[in-house]
Amino acid sequence: MLDKEVVRVKVSGEFACFTRPDLKVERMTYPCMTPSAARGILDSILWKPEFQWYVRKILVLEPVKFFSVKRNEINSKQGTNPIIVDEVDSQGKPKYRTQRNSIILRDVAYIIEASVYQKEVSDSNPPRKYTEMFKRRVKKGQCYRRPFLGTREFAAEFTEPDNSDKARNETIPVGSMLFDIFFDITGKPSPLFFYDVAVMDGILNCEVPENMKMMESSHISPPADSEISAVIYDFKTQEESL
Repeated sequence: MLDKEVVRVKVSGEFACFTRPDLKVERMTYPCMTPSAARGILDSILWKPEFQWYVRKILVLEPVKFFSVKRNEINSKQGTNPIIVDEVDSQGKPKYRTQRNSIILRDVAYIIEASVYQKEVSDSNPPRKYTEMFKRRVKKGQCYRRPFLGTREFAAEFTEPDNSDKARNETIPVGSMLFDIFFDITGKPSPLFFYDVAVMDGILNCEVPENMKMMESSHISPPADSEISAVIYDFKTQEESL
């Protein structure tokens, strides 16, 4: 069941990179935050196996400013064996380290509007319980892990929005956008796109059919009766009591 109450949080940062997956070598950011990035920020502030975040809207508060930067990255995927970044080949050249150009955003600020989605609702487990918990954590600046804007090196600040925070009155064409990665019941991933996307009057509307499909993704939360959920629940209960 999708709760009607909408929670809001303002996130900002000096840099952001919401990478387009259709450009494989050089990183190129979308002009605004993606729904999957917004969900990741919400999960960083409050995550429970009993519910999922349904992102409704993303409000763009600052003008879109692109910025080019060259960064050191690795040229292969991390596997079970650790990668030694400074390792060199027989010719003395870096084996894994490489430099890539990135087109990123700078001086960004957004407001995320979202609601709680629960498959099972009970009197002891109402949606309001989690919305109030989320509001308290935002007010206190609490998070389970530091939220980031697309990539981990671009940390995000989050606060309560105030009356002066307004979406920009402009239209930003996007085209197709990666909505999220959907995992079926067997754990097989598949990209989920939505098309003909545009930020209208500074607002990216995320209430599309793809959003409801993501509520059925198997990777969002493990089963409530699993050992993983039990360990996470005990840890977070201790953290909240501090």
